[in-house]
Amino acid sequence: MSKADILIVDDEANTLASLGRAFRLAGHEATVCDNAAKALELAKSRPFDLILSDVVMPGRDGLALLEDLKSSGVAAPVVMMSGQAHIEMAVKATRLGAMDFLEKPLSTDKLLLTVENALKLKRLETENLELRRRVGKHELVWTGEAMRRVMAQIDRVAASESRVCIYGETGTGKELVARTLHEKSVRAAGPFVTLNCAAIPAELIESELFGHEKGSFTGAVQRHIGKFEQAHHGTVFLDEIGDMPLAMQTRLLRVLEESEVERIGGDKPVAVDVRVVVATHRNLDEMVEAGSFRRDLYHRVVVFPITLPPLRVRREDIPALVEYFARQVCAQNGWKAVPFAAEAVEALREYPWPGNIRELRNAVERLLLLAGETVGVATVELALPRRVASSVGAAAPVETRAGGALAQRVAEFERATLLAELERSQGHVTNAAKALGLERSHFYKKCQQLGIDLRAERG
Repeated sequence: MSKADILIVDDEANTLASLGRAFRLAGHEATVCDNAAKALELAKSRPFDLILSDVVMPGRDGLALLEDLKSSGVAAPVVMMSGQAHIEMAVKATRLGAMDFLEKPLSTDKLLLTVENALKLKRLETENLELRRRVGKHELVWTGEAMRRVMAQIDRVAASESRVCIYGETGTGKELVARTLHEKSVRAAGPFVTLNCAAIPAELIESELFGHEKGSFTGAVQRHIGKFEQAHHGTVFLDEIGDMPLAMQTRLLRVLEESEVERIGGDKPVAVDVRVVVATHRNLDEMVEAGSFRRDLYHRVVVFPITLPPLRVRREDIPALVEYFARQVCAQNGWKAVPFAAEAVEALREYPWPGNIRELRNAVERLLLLAGETVGVATVELALPRRVASSVGAAAPVETRAGGALAQRVAEFERATLLAELERSQGHVTNAAKALGLERSHFYKKCQQLGIDLRAERG
């Protein structure tokens, strides 16, 4: 049986002592409390696996405590107990959200079975939530040497508690690698919680990460549990950590050092047990030298770096990815399977894929929508941006200078690709970003980095 962190609430000292001793002997953590008000504060300050409360207590009784716990957003299952139990009391407790109702005197076997059932219920709820999150998600699919090396790194570090930093261009599958690390770790039964640091406004990211108390700021109409608390006993994945504001980097560093968070408006720290995995498309070494990323945070999160290759470097995986995505798209839409001609797959292999796997998945869906009985070269010509799809008989290929460093050549190629897609979409930024498999915000950033004036392109 797994170890549980249990809060016991009862106004009788002997009951608290005996129950606490029984749980500790069974290998659990037990915190005791003799009144409802203190119990509520404890439950709000740290995530318990189970709360065991007496019903009849002076002041606020156990049923009132149960109501307070539920209205405060405490997620721990609650078991009520009473020496004056009757049907009406049990029914009311159940309606208020109690997981079980026990009659005193309590047997040790019954108590331990109740704990085991609570842990099973919590695990099932977590697994169901995870399954719902993963509906429609694809797994890591690969056949070639580039990804074989990545998988070997994942296998090496997954079972440890080491922090991992995943580098890679947008769309290369960084979240999938983070999820795979979690599933291969000892925390696999715990939650996997994600936050994209680039997608959250700077003024809201603190609340998203660490949570807030009701009334702590305008609009805080109820208590909010942050990502770190949600990930207790599991993994928190911070995507695009290079976009995290410097002020938040300082707070994150403290959380990593102390293993506790403090909600906005809270007056007590909350202990958290999480593994942290981060990812970025940026060069953190350069950001450290430029002063835009804290050096001490860098050394905390970049313990074991993993670099994902872009799709253009792992072209041998494209046939397997096309087959997988085609099967997935057809299943999700209830479509009849449509085969891909060998020439079409070869054309897809030769395309540069600036949007990486995300772009490929979108392209496969677009191809299936346009195809007849099979997906042929003509369908690929129609579906892919003409300026860069030279391999399928479209317009002239994007040209770059013969000389220059690799980074310069890549930048020139990316600039030409974006300009070609903007021209094809007649300056419509949203359509251009979608065609390349990029988020609209990332498309804007790319244009800014590459010196593309979107106003001029629109004009």
